[in-house]
Amino acid sequence: MTAVLHIAFFLLLGSSLVRYLIRDTGSAPNGWVVALFVAFGALYLPGRWPAPAPSPGGRPAGRYLVWLTAVLAAWVALLVLAPSAAWCAMPLFFTGLHTLPTRYAVPLAAVLTALVVASKLRFMHDGFDPNALIAPPAIAAVAAAVLIHLRRQSARQRVLIDDLVRTRRDLAATERRAGILAERQRLSSEIHDTLAQGLSSQRMLLQAADRTWETDPEAARGHMRNAAEIASRSLAEARRFVQDLAPADLAERSLAQALGALAERESGAGPAVDFRLDGPLGPLPERVEAALLRIAQGALANVREHAGASRAALTLTCLGDQICLDIADDGRGFDTHTDAAPAANADRSRGHGLPAMRARVRQLGGTLTVESAPGEGTVVSAAIPVEPLPAPVPDRPVETTP
Repeated sequence: MTAVLHIAFFLLLGSSLVRYLIRDTGSAPNGWVVALFVAFGALYLPGRWPAPAPSPGGRPAGRYLVWLTAVLAAWVALLVLAPSAAWCAMPLFFTGLHTLPTRYAVPLAAVLTALVVASKLRFMHDGFDPNALIAPPAIAAVAAAVLIHLRRQSARQRVLIDDLVRTRRDLAATERRAGILAERQRLSSEIHDTLAQGLSSQRMLLQAADRTWETDPEAARGHMRNAAEIASRSLAEARRFVQDLAPADLAERSLAQALGALAERESGAGPAVDFRLDGPLGPLPERVEAALLRIAQGALANVREHAGASRAALTLTCLGDQICLDIADDGRGFDTHTDAAPAANADRSRGHGLPAMRARVRQLGGTLTVESAPGEGTVVSAAIPVEPLPAPVPDRPVETTP
């Protein structure tokens, strides 16, 4: 806009000077008028650098108002001597509307229009021309209305942009908070399914070793060795957990092999656990494998600590578009309508297992169901959707029995 105003000003100034030299000078041009044209142009352009225009919507500085007043005074003096200078009112008109606040720009536009009309009427030699009286105010009114409307639209856009920037900033902060909460949930689930379960198993083994230390030293030493193995696995899990890697059991094993090894370990420290694989198992996403293994660990920990069961079964079923993991036991069971977990009423610091499992399954778009009744055991089923595999690798069903 500023560049267009500058170009229009000097084009109109040059054409006004040419018209003055051709039509308004009479026998010889007036040197003072020509000098005033040159001074007018020299005052317009260089003055913009020491007196910059205000930013849109901002208040004009005192230097800018002084410069604009000087330019207008030079134009009025030139208009008195040369009616051709009336055409220079257009860029001055738009400059005022573009840079000054509306309460100053509108009166300035009215004054410029009135001076142009007066100049036209003063130098009218061929009779009265109604266009000289009507056209300038009409053009000025339309131009002023358009520019004021555009200015208001620009102000609204600036407000909307500011609101958008604030909204994006608030959204980013909300997303950061949500990310922090999700990471806390992930950390709590990982700690519960790895370190907490390992420590719980160690405590049970150490208590068993303490009870049999005098009567059966060999059994006590076996419990101590098992506790040491669990401590070693827990340390590996902690290190991989810090490095945000997959579970240690999945580092060099498939999911079926990891679940089989888990069933074998749990059988040594608690009820007998069987593992069975139904259907061909192809490669799965790492997140799905890790989630299923963690769910199995958490469910078996609940069986060991709360169910009082003698046997449990892990069943991994591949159905093409989803994979299901069932953990069943023949323990005491519980009422799913009144208790969130078997030990929820006994210790409020516990009972994190089922919510952690549900959170893991929900993050992967799956479902977790719990079927149980007092005295009838418990079945925990996790179903996670997976993309159909074009060429699944067949695997023979494996059954691991202690």
